[in-house]
Amino acid sequence: MVIPTQTEYERVAELLGRPPSGKFEIVVRDNSGDPVVIRNYPVLENGQPMPTLYWLVSEELRSRIGTLESLGGVKKAEAEVDPDELIQAHLRYAKERDSAIPDSYQGHRPSAGVGGTRQGVKCLHAHYAWFLAGGDDPIGRWVHDQLKEKNE
Repeated sequence: MVIPTQTEYERVAELLGRPPSGKFEIVVRDNSGDPVVIRNYPVLENGQPMPTLYWLVSEELRSRIGTLESLGGVKKAEAEVDPDELIQAHLRYAKERDSAIPDSYQGHRPSAGVGGTRQGVKCLHAHYAWFLAGGDDPIGRWVHDQLKEKNE
């Protein structure tokens, strides 16, 4: 994990509107170098599990995806994406997240897949963050296509 500089930490806090909950690294930046996606360590300092490995911090993208969600995007995405492909994505995400926790760790661990859910879609933001970070996520791909259509 690449520890952010103080300036990067402060910028992420500004984008979130609060201090980050735990350790993170910036994994996606925009063309100007501003953070877009952070990758959270799976366990917070207090031992609480952090199921959301990838977090979208871009104000513009969070707003656009929030609009998509408010227009029924979660249900539409679930209806249009192959459910078996989504289940496999949740399993891949959980495996990636769990691999960041040392075998010697004895505390509570995060569970389930994207955004802490075992099936279906909880949050388009979490899926899109993972997709932008290189994750093979059919919901993230769906969100990307929706945002692209809105720009055309």
